[in-house]
Amino acid sequence: MFQALMRRLTKLLLWLIALSVLLVLVFRWVPPPFTALMVERKIESWVQDDSIDLQRTWRPWKELPDHLKMAVIAAEDQKFASHWGFDLEAIRAAFAHNERGGSLRGASTLSQQVAKNLFLWSGRSWVRKGLEVWFTGLIELLWPKQRILEVYLNSVEWGSGVFGAEAAARHHFGVGAPYLSVQQASQLAAVLPNPRAWSAGRPGPHVRNRAAWIRRQISQLGGSHYLNDMRPGLF
Repeated sequence: MFQALMRRLTKLLLWLIALSVLLVLVFRWVPPPFTALMVERKIESWVQDDSIDLQRTWRPWKELPDHLKMAVIAAEDQKFASHWGFDLEAIRAAFAHNERGGSLRGASTLSQQVAKNLFLWSGRSWVRKGLEVWFTGLIELLWPKQRILEVYLNSVEWGSGVFGAEAAARHHFGVGAPYLSVQQASQLAAVLPNPRAWSAGRPGPHVRNRAAWIRRQISQLGGSHYLNDMRPGLF
């Protein structure tokens, strides 16, 4: 009986692994119609009896401005072009900071954020973190860096019910994503640590200062030339 149960559990695990690989592979070419985070936000609004309309319009890579791509890299993951999904130095620094107490510091790369937002739920647990590692590895293995950044920019949360660069540009600035200025792009990137509390369209002093720092970092990273050095993918 125990052996039969173990065989069934093993088969279930193998099916789940195969399904996860298939999903990641399909989304290499097919735009994800929604993300797990979008579903979570919608359910939250129902529970709180405050239903929101989710805003999201997909923009392909060529229609996303380079300065927006570079702004989020400068703000969130400056080693994006070279790492394989995990910034080990940042992880060690975050562990050391968190052990000293005070506010928790994260070390998630753009790849990890895509894995979490697209497939998983919010919150802190070892189970979710383990699944995040698994999906991040699959994404890095099966997608080129360009695709990772494209999905990120079309899925990241930029306000209550606002997902992706196109919806964010229209919500905060009244323009389409291709027409964002350098300053507007840097303000969008500046609010990413807390997009539901900070406003890109009406930035306070902290957001303005962070946006100015992001613009300096873009210059130090080499501007749009940085994008040419991104790994094209294994397949």
